Amino acid sequence: MGHALLGVFGLFLLNTLLYGHAEDPSPVITVSPSWLSAGASVTLNCRVKDPSAGWKFYWYKMVPDPSGNFYYSYELLPGSSSGTEQDSYIVHGQTHTAGYRCRAGRGDPEYQSYTSQSKFVWSSDIHSSASLTVSPDRAQHFTSDSVSLSCEGNSTEWRVRRLLTEGRYRSDCSSYWWGIMTGSTCNIKTDSSSDAVYWCESRSGEISNAVNITVQDGDMILLSPARPVTEGHSVSLSCRLKRRKFDSIVFFYHNEKVIQSDSRWELNISAVSKSDEGFYKCRHSGRESAQSWMSVQANRPKAELRADDRDIPVGGSVTLTCSVKPSSSGWKYFWYRGEKTSEPLSSQLSAGPIRVSEGGVYWCRGGRGEPVYYTESSDPVTIYKISPNKAVVTLQPNWSEVYRGERITLRCEITDGGDTEWEYEWRTTSSEKPPDQNEHSITSVTRSHSGDYRCKGRKKHTQHSSTGWSDPIKLTVSDKPDPVLTVSPSWLSAGASVTLNCSVEDPSAGWKFYWYKMVPDPSDYYRLELLPGSSSGTEQDSYIVRGRTLTAGYQCSAGRGDPEYQSYTSQSKFVWSSDFNSSASLTVSPDRAQHFTSDSVSLSCEGNSTRWRVKRFSAEGRYSSACSSSWGTMTGSTCNIKADSTSDAVYWCESGSGEFSNAVNITVQDGDMILLSPARPVTEGHSVSLSCRFRSQTFDSTVFFYHNEKVIQSDSRWELNISAVSKSDEGFYKCRHSGRESAQSWMSVQAVSRPDSSSFPVLLVVGLVCGIVAFIPLIVLLCYRASKDTCFKSLVQSESSNTDHVVNLDETECSEYSSPPHGGSQDVTYSTVQIKRVGKKGKQQTAEERSVYSEVRTRAADDSLLYSQVVIHNKYKKKKGQSAPAAADESVYSEVKPGSSL
Repeated sequence: MGHALLGVFGLFLLNTLLYGHAEDPSPVITVSPSWLSAGASVTLNCRVKDPSAGWKFYWYKMVPDPSGNFYYSYELLPGSSSGTEQDSYIVHGQTHTAGYRCRAGRGDPEYQSYTSQSKFVWSSDIHSSASLTVSPDRAQHFTSDSVSLSCEGNSTEWRVRRLLTEGRYRSDCSSYWWGIMTGSTCNIKTDSSSDAVYWCESRSGEISNAVNITVQDGDMILLSPARPVTEGHSVSLSCRLKRRKFDSIVFFYHNEKVIQSDSRWELNISAVSKSDEGFYKCRHSGRESAQSWMSVQANRPKAELRADDRDIPVGGSVTLTCSVKPSSSGWKYFWYRGEKTSEPLSSQLSAGPIRVSEGGVYWCRGGRGEPVYYTESSDPVTIYKISPNKAVVTLQPNWSEVYRGERITLRCEITDGGDTEWEYEWRTTSSEKPPDQNEHSITSVTRSHSGDYRCKGRKKHTQHSSTGWSDPIKLTVSDKPDPVLTVSPSWLSAGASVTLNCSVEDPSAGWKFYWYKMVPDPSDYYRLELLPGSSSGTEQDSYIVRGRTLTAGYQCSAGRGDPEYQSYTSQSKFVWSSDFNSSASLTVSPDRAQHFTSDSVSLSCEGNSTRWRVKRFSAEGRYSSACSSSWGTMTGSTCNIKADSTSDAVYWCESGSGEFSNAVNITVQDGDMILLSPARPVTEGHSVSLSCRFRSQTFDSTVFFYHNEKVIQSDSRWELNISAVSKSDEGFYKCRHSGRESAQSWMSVQAVSRPDSSSFPVLLVVGLVCGIVAFIPLIVLLCYRASKDTCFKSLVQSESSNTDHVVNLDETECSEYSSPPHGGSQDVTYSTVQIKRVGKKGKQQTAEERSVYSEVRTRAADDSLLYSQVVIHNKYKKKKGQSAPAAADESVYSEVKPGSSL
């Protein structure tokens, strides 16, 4: 803990030494002027606490988001994509209301400050695409007045916003207490005083003229127009008291200077000029109204400039058109490139277009008469000359589909860019616009990043030369993937392998796959264990489990990228086995696969555990569930199924020690007919009976039995008997009678255990070697005892076709040892060897077995004898038409009397 605190304190000190303070800097932006006059420039200033510390400044314009969220996107102002060394920035030709922000950065790699709070430049100019009107049309109101604000323009969806004079944050009508929005109109609640600027924003991203409205709870207000007054028109401003009349001198102020002081409560201006624009207020008997801005709008028409394209193709040109509205005759049009003080490029006597082949900032104005009467200048239009270089957007990693939370990088590359320094610009249909840099990394993508991305480059030192827009690259962000696991086969056969397949929506995108085995946990859940060889993932989307013999559950997941992005884990998939396992087994009572809804069915677990749970997986379901829920009652190790509704499911046991039992498929039917077939496997060679049963009637016509959808019996019998089941009888069975059909059930056939044929040659060699080693001492002893009535009887057995050939010594030669000697307190050792015959094709012949017994006795030390008895039991099958011969036991005895040397 102490080391952690020291580390945190060390970072605090380092940050303080580097930046002079412990918190990230928040720059402060100021704008001047705050209210625009026609043709005025706007100066932005960005201030940080330590202005001399090598900061660079980035300047942003706020644009209402057209995506439908009514938020803002932030566009870097021209020339600031790499930052400016100056802490000020001048915006030329701004005519509409706009919001700005700034931030600062320094160092390499660059350290970024926070972004500043927003600052707005207000314009009272009205334009057709978005305008705000006030009713009644005045800037000041008493708290008891009704005031409405209406939005008009090229949109059907609007919001009215306001910024309090003393506030820092914007708020919406209807989202706070100050207004109610109905359609495109906001009704202000004037029950308390306020001083705020109001404006409209359209869904299409337009900002209207701004209006400063003051609501007073005092006795006096100034009545002045909220909207601009046209130059040359008359205007009247008046002072109003709430409850009484004026009885002394009234003072009117313009920009804090008294311009009228007499008993008149009105100020009349017969022909307004631009010099009349400014702040006005009135004062009477020591009381003073709030001040309001009166905007004067030039009466001159404004020229409009249009371009058929903003990019000049290589070797080509673009067309510019200048016009005056309302249109009238006699206009000349003057064209300019660069500053408005520059000489005109050309003049024309008509509204005809001109063609330009050089990049730059263009504007125009109209003039007519002598002396020339000029219109207001048009808004500027920037034209770029396309360079032969081509912009290309690349996506890394280059995946066709990206998932939520992944890390990606968008890069704008300029072909044959050489050593030229470029500035970059992005366009996107997504709601997240990349900054104007060549590379944009997204550490965790979201759906809001989905869209088309295009970019272009501008030569840094030649601002009006750029590449064309790149071809778009489409970015599709989907939710985190859910892999789908499949298993094959779903029911195990003896010795079969299990193939797992894990699929994702985009299989060619560099996925690695992780494979898990489900192990029952005492907590009633599962723990997942990685299968061998998959701890680092596999490139293949399949995995083979070899030698699987018991029921098991599996899951998979997928990952890609560096650092690796992980998918969800798949749903569980089970591989069912009907093989019994001594450590965990499931029995069904009654032992059949199908039951009526009225039947009582119990499932019992047995094995090496005292804690059990019975689980089931419905045929139509995706999830397993435990007994003791809606479908069963668990008592000890037995689950009693509630067979009051139909079901088709696989059931199995899970022990507290993590074992799976055999699986059983059980169907509960509410129909009239079921198939009675064993729920547990039938042993190969045994007989089995399958029968069709009605709930409430008997069979009166042909009954059809099906095996794997093929009719195998069709007569009046309601039973299907198989006398000796073979592996070929395994499969699905069902029955049909009088148009009604039972459900089908799987009958599993369990093979009889046999020795592994592949081990036979090894055993044969080992047996021969052991036999030779064992018989060498016996041969020596036999030779030694040859003159003392030694008898050795051997059995030689060979198998040719189906006939056994036995060769024996003459029994009279060995009559003395026709039975093994008994008596005395001699030590005896017995050994038993089972001999089983193997017939054709490696099949075990269980009907005939031979046992070899070996008895060894020793007498007194002076006369030691070694006896060996071999008893061969013969069992014979009864052949058709013949009686079985009596079983004959063949015995072979040998005596070995070792000499004293032994």
